[in-house]
Amino acid sequence: METSPQLRLIIAVVISSLIAFRSYKRKSLDLSGGIAGFLVMTIHFAAGFRYGALLLVFFLTSSKLTKVGEDKKRRVDVEFKEGGQRNWLQVLCNSGIASVIVVIACTLTGWQDKCLDPKQSITVTALIGGIIGHYACCSGDTWSSELGVLSDAQPRLITTFKPVKKGTNGGVTKAGLLAALAAGTTVGLTFIIFGFFTAKCPSDVALKQLLVVPLSALAGLCGSLIDSVLGATIQFSGFCSVRNKIVGKPGPTVKKISGVDILDNNGVNFVSILLTSFLTSIAFMYIF
Repeated sequence: METSPQLRLIIAVVISSLIAFRSYKRKSLDLSGGIAGFLVMTIHFAAGFRYGALLLVFFLTSSKLTKVGEDKKRRVDVEFKEGGQRNWLQVLCNSGIASVIVVIACTLTGWQDKCLDPKQSITVTALIGGIIGHYACCSGDTWSSELGVLSDAQPRLITTFKPVKKGTNGGVTKAGLLAALAAGTTVGLTFIIFGFFTAKCPSDVALKQLLVVPLSALAGLCGSLIDSVLGATIQFSGFCSVRNKIVGKPGPTVKKISGVDILDNNGVNFVSILLTSFLTSIAFMYIF
């Protein structure tokens, strides 16, 4: 399904406007988040429907999962917001890198959707791999966090495997890790399914595209693990005896659990996404 860049831009603006407005009304995004979401979504859909689909799958599933078990999450998360409302900074931390890669990739391809084929362009293959890794990581981390905290199992700190309270940065559960794997798989399947309609590949190349699914699944899991390691080491976690909750800043009533106060949650997300995108792009260069 080939469309001109101009038509894609019009469709992108319409889709992005509707989704951003709906997300703002449903409190998935605040006003700044809605504006930032509109911009990054427009970039993705204008570049190609397949890229827009990756962003949309991440955003819609994450928004839905954020609202699952809200009462339980409210008791654990000191920064809990009704509906999981996200602002501009969170939107850019979770989609800014991909937006840049998407623009670079599409500039190199003349704004045409291409298959993963190093024989045509190893650079484009690596860039597309980075985009897939980006959203596999974002989805994996979010699914892991949102579903893992609902598990009855006690989390264990990834660096020491000692039991920790729910909500501790770097705490992992089997349910959370399986959720990350499922999230990565979903991202990979989305890329493949939309690719059937947007990219024309020779039969031998088309068959090899299926490798995206297991690679994306691993990227989702690895991204979640990288995020957990960073959270356990360079992000502070402590228990506040006044609030009776896990907090992310030191204080006189806070007993340290793990980590040092270098990055906040947005910073950890950004670094883990950057690392996962880079590693995935390298993997795609060699495997494809």
